[in-house]
Amino acid sequence: MSKNNHAPVWVSQNFLTGAKTISRLISKTSINPDDHIIEIGPGRGHITAALLRHCKKVSAIEIDCNLYAKLQTKFITPALKLYNQDFLKWNLPTGAYKVFANIPFNHTTEIINKLTGSKNPPSEAWLVMEKGAAKRFMGIPQESLASLTLKPQFEMRVVYHFKREDFHPKPSVDVVMLHFKRKTLCDVPNNQLQRYNRFISSAIKHGLTRIFTKKQLARACREAGLSDITSAEILYIQWLCLFRCYCEIVK
Repeated sequence: MSKNNHAPVWVSQNFLTGAKTISRLISKTSINPDDHIIEIGPGRGHITAALLRHCKKVSAIEIDCNLYAKLQTKFITPALKLYNQDFLKWNLPTGAYKVFANIPFNHTTEIINKLTGSKNPPSEAWLVMEKGAAKRFMGIPQESLASLTLKPQFEMRVVYHFKREDFHPKPSVDVVMLHFKRKTLCDVPNNQLQRYNRFISSAIKHGLTRIFTKKQLARACREAGLSDITSAEILYIQWLCLFRCYCEIVK
């Protein structure tokens, strides 16, 4: 990242500054003193200060040079490591960690892909994002490519609904905090995850009739308890069953 005076336009954020709101958010997490917490885009450091009161190790990644300089002056503690980098290019930890962040909304997908698709994803993450994006990741009202690729490894639920007045500047959309929790056992064997993702991507884009023969599809639907193969009507558990059938009958 080039060291300039201002972050690129995409980094612009709606900042959370209310101490009571931030405290309420952290109370809804499992953050404890022994955790290593990653904060993406600390901005003016309001969330950072609260995190430092709850855990002994925080890594905060700030792309804006001016904000980074102010954070260096504001926080003088070995518990905090500041990085003046683009989070999307920053190397994730090799050890255990959790994430708590009010992320730039227009880079939500890239940030979640980086976290959940890494070799060492967080055990838990609490991310502030647009309500519409959160629903898409959770597969509401119907499963999406994003939800189906996340669900084998992560449980997701909305743990907080914000008022627009909680932010400065006030956003034009509804905002929530979405909790990601890594499953102890993945719903798909680790050595089959890439194949599962390819299967889901192909099925969503091209339809199941491009993957199965007519006879194979009839069997797969029967085993999945499906009478309609419209992707919008297929539940996550049924997608898992379809994939298992795919592994058994399609070479």
